[in-house]
Amino acid sequence: MSEYYDIVIVGGGSAGSVLGNRLSEDGKKSVLILEAGRSDYSWDLLIQMPAALPFPAGKSLYDWKYESDPEPHMNGRRIKHARGKVLGGSSSINGMIYQRGNPMDYERWGADEGMEKWNFAHCLPYFKRLENAIGSPDDDLRGHDGPIKLERGPAENPLFQAFFNSGAQAGYSRTPDVNGFRQEGFGPFDKHVYKGQRMSASRAYLHPVSDRENLTIKTRAFVKHINFEGTKAKGLTYQRNGKTHQVEAGEIVLSGGAINTPQLLQLSGVGEEKHLRSLGIKPVVNLPGVGENLQDHLEVYVQHACPQPVSQQPNLNKARMPWIGLQWMMGRTGPAATNHFEGGGFVRSNDEVEYPNLMFHFLPLAVRYDGQKAPTDHGFQVHIGPMYSDARGSLKIRSKDPKEHPSMVYNYLSTEQDKREWVEAIRVTRKIMSQPAMKPYNAGEISPGPTVQTDEEILEWVREDAETALHPSCTAKMGPESDPMAVVDPDTMKVHGLENLRVVDASAMPYVTNGNIHAPVLMLAEKAADLIRGRQPLEPIDADFYRHGVHAPDAGTVSK
Repeated sequence: MSEYYDIVIVGGGSAGSVLGNRLSEDGKKSVLILEAGRSDYSWDLLIQMPAALPFPAGKSLYDWKYESDPEPHMNGRRIKHARGKVLGGSSSINGMIYQRGNPMDYERWGADEGMEKWNFAHCLPYFKRLENAIGSPDDDLRGHDGPIKLERGPAENPLFQAFFNSGAQAGYSRTPDVNGFRQEGFGPFDKHVYKGQRMSASRAYLHPVSDRENLTIKTRAFVKHINFEGTKAKGLTYQRNGKTHQVEAGEIVLSGGAINTPQLLQLSGVGEEKHLRSLGIKPVVNLPGVGENLQDHLEVYVQHACPQPVSQQPNLNKARMPWIGLQWMMGRTGPAATNHFEGGGFVRSNDEVEYPNLMFHFLPLAVRYDGQKAPTDHGFQVHIGPMYSDARGSLKIRSKDPKEHPSMVYNYLSTEQDKREWVEAIRVTRKIMSQPAMKPYNAGEISPGPTVQTDEEILEWVREDAETALHPSCTAKMGPESDPMAVVDPDTMKVHGLENLRVVDASAMPYVTNGNIHAPVLMLAEKAADLIRGRQPLEPIDADFYRHGVHAPDAGTVSK
């Protein structure tokens, strides 16, 4: 016997957590969240302790462990893509960095046909609705009553201040808030950490309302197929506790993310019909854009040794970890109570771009995302990479088996723009690191090292060393039905040509934003919740923001 819910949300990650809260808050409709991963237990230190962030990635208990096909422009390397396999999705295992992106990202969205209501003025009220930006200096542009509690910096380690000052000495700006009036420049970051604990989307949106009678959350529920009657989505087939279940729905919302959502659509007969027929799948509707337009950020770690004992590097020693863990468990304090990504910056690498195309994450220690530490007693690093590459990839299922990971090719370094900006990224980084403010703390570059100098040497190092910044997006993009590659109607979030089926997650983004994408996904889901409920969207806010060439070069470098 099948169950029935008014709304079924596939995926309890960032977008699904927002939707589960917002779509159930009036108590009128029954809402079911089907999350394939397990629950985000409060006792699980690896996902609740901020500094434990390197540990879940690569472990099948927490991570779906996707990887790309051999990348044709990366010497055939397969790039690993960690995705959260737990309630809260990737917000339960990510680096906890909160970046809205630049307002110009949304002006770019809104400039496309049919996307006028996704420009910055229309997105800003939803950013404000979701945020509780503790200590933000830009009060008129930031939210202070939302469910996502954000702590600033504090970036008090002397290495942070040296890095910010070096950026200024290199000719770039300081900014009091990269999510406020002026993104461009260097300063403290907002982080998804509150009182020493990870502030995941599930912790912010789902746990406070988990006792609502009309909200049901099922974990370890793996959705295998969308069930259609003609072009109407009627329900889902999912597996749980070794048994196959059927659920009927008045409305289905896919929130599985930029990998799982197009995979499930294709498995269910929604995609490019020739590809589907080649796998023995009967097409329900021909939507060639499903799985196309794949975008991401690639990044490298530029690591330096430090001659002074001021870095956090010693805390990577296993002998110290029990005491650090005890500090956190007893009072949510100490080195484990932060993600350490407390500051960084955004710059333009050339005069042809209108707004920053490079993002820096600064860390007062030298360690890779998988926990591999640099060979130095004290060190630091920056994560750096281009933010809006014109490279485009694709995602395609390999078979009818829903548990087989799809084929993914991102085409990193496939364009002249991408290659040029990668060379610029490393040269800008070295320019900053060579400034007087950094000199007392800089004992030399560990990676890539002094042997990497020419343009081709830089590109070859990137091909061999770069990793994904874990921002897959845009594989079921919003756009009007007249766009043959659009998948989702921007006014309703409905899948073109189908009834009762919507997409709300990073796959619906038309272009990746120039920063970490967790915040844009939360914003998108907040707005989509109003569209799904038929509520009047929040009134646009026509706020001023920094534009290069329009405002004075020093505008917004101090608190407004």
